[in-house]
Amino acid sequence: MNSENASLEALQDIKRIMERSSRFISLSGLSGLAAGVWALIGAYFAHNWIEEYYHELNLRIFDEVPGNLKWRLVMLAGVVLLLALLSAIYFTWKKAKKSSLPVWDATSRKLLINLLIPLGTGGFFVTGLLYHNEWRFVAPACLVFYGLALVNASKYTLTDIRYLGILEVLLGLANMYSAENGLYFWALGFGVLHIVYGLIMWWKYDRVES
Repeated sequence: MNSENASLEALQDIKRIMERSSRFISLSGLSGLAAGVWALIGAYFAHNWIEEYYHELNLRIFDEVPGNLKWRLVMLAGVVLLLALLSAIYFTWKKAKKSSLPVWDATSRKLLINLLIPLGTGGFFVTGLLYHNEWRFVAPACLVFYGLALVNASKYTLTDIRYLGILEVLLGLANMYSAENGLYFWALGFGVLHIVYGLIMWWKYDRVES
């Protein structure tokens, strides 16, 4: 019986070693949680700015976004993205250090490349939408390309990310048929889904390691 237990433990150790060599497993659920919180805070400010503007002008035409408000929203999105990235880097570094794993190696490079290809493409696409003043489709485009990026990168990290990516894509496609509610879909996708995903990941992986 003891020999069987020893063999099982040896097989589990081999599996863990192989997984660590082929997948980046230092992603922390707290990264997703922090990104979701930043996204909801950003959505709150954006909602207030838009409501204030249309209240003052008594307009409800979502296409007519003035230049001043437009760039305030772009800058707000940039700040939210920066805070989410800094949070992800911090929590990933902290988890990797605790697990005695490298943060930057061949696997993490593959993960980053596969993440950036769809993400960079989406960034150029969204820039084109902004250039043509097509604000209605910015939120669904962000959700779809971000979801595709997660699905594409999931083969180099924890497979749970694939499910988050699929949900982001589906949410973005649904947003295409309700474009006037883009901010709410954006908050749901980048805020609520990230928080739920982060809590699940923390419960499955980080809590156990703690």
